[in-house]
Amino acid sequence: MPFCLLYTFMKILLLLTSVLLFISCGSTTSKVASDNPISEERPDGLKASMDTKDQDLKTEQSKSELAASFTDSLKLKEILEFLASDKLKGRDSGSEGIEAAAIYIENNFEEHGLERYFDSYRDTLLNYKLPSYNIVGLVPGKDEGLADEYLVIGAHYDHVGIIGKGPGDRIANGANDNASGTATVLELARYFGVQQNNKRSLLFVLFSAEEKGLLGSAHLSERLKEQGINIVAMLNFEMTGVPMVETEYLLYLTGYQRSNLAELCNEYSGENLVGFLPQAKEYQLFQRSDNYPFHQAFKVPSQTFCTFDFTNFDYYHKVGDEAFRLDYNHMAKVVNKMIPVIEGLSNTVEQEIKYY
Repeated sequence: MPFCLLYTFMKILLLLTSVLLFISCGSTTSKVASDNPISEERPDGLKASMDTKDQDLKTEQSKSELAASFTDSLKLKEILEFLASDKLKGRDSGSEGIEAAAIYIENNFEEHGLERYFDSYRDTLLNYKLPSYNIVGLVPGKDEGLADEYLVIGAHYDHVGIIGKGPGDRIANGANDNASGTATVLELARYFGVQQNNKRSLLFVLFSAEEKGLLGSAHLSERLKEQGINIVAMLNFEMTGVPMVETEYLLYLTGYQRSNLAELCNEYSGENLVGFLPQAKEYQLFQRSDNYPFHQAFKVPSQTFCTFDFTNFDYYHKVGDEAFRLDYNHMAKVVNKMIPVIEGLSNTVEQEIKYY
């Protein structure tokens, strides 16, 4: 082959080799890009950010779904059938029956991760003649700036014991009054004890000797006041075992017109959850439950949630106040719908609950 032809042939061969090498490199780059969708679609990583936001949204949705169905009628019936059983003989303060209830509540708190606020769960009453105890459990706040603010969530677990004379049933079991409120607080404590998602500290309290004149709440509120604790509000639950008749809301709030608490409850629940009952004002219910000593001691919003409307339950302080008469689906609804309310109130940067 003449030299000029050989030279021309070598140039063509070199050019073809370069073209093939370029094509090969280009195809490798394309494969890498296709294996990495972030690089392919948005080199700035925006898709990864969107994926994180989607995951956060799914997490919030799952939390919301958990709160909406956290407890159910079977769980609440289990609690009520113990607290309102004949075995506890009406849970009179200082009795063997209420001692069994106290142990049950302590075990419940311990099982679900609540800490002891005092040396033990028990706050021994010094203003009643027989041995009686408030049961106090703590879920500490998770925010350093808000953990020293406390939201108290309570109900009384005592009742009036054995009543009347003569043969027959004389046990006032106190299912609606107030094993129902006690069960509500126990289930709320279970939720927050497990979730531990509150920035403010939550103090869950079951009071004794309410039926003797609010003695349990009077004792504890004064003791806490002497310690200088910063309580921002007290939410009390009383007789939540049966639904109200012909109302547009689930619960009413005593002292409704004193604060913005009902408004906040409706905001955090996303519905008309809490309303006004004229009879509550007429019969001065604000002053007749365990919220009142906290109102007196701390001068902060201290109010009671209730569903007894004076027409829907005929067994107040009677032997007929038994567990089988309660509506457990209604009770579950109360607990599940109060969870986002307490989450909201315990996690806002600013303290929102205000007396007018």
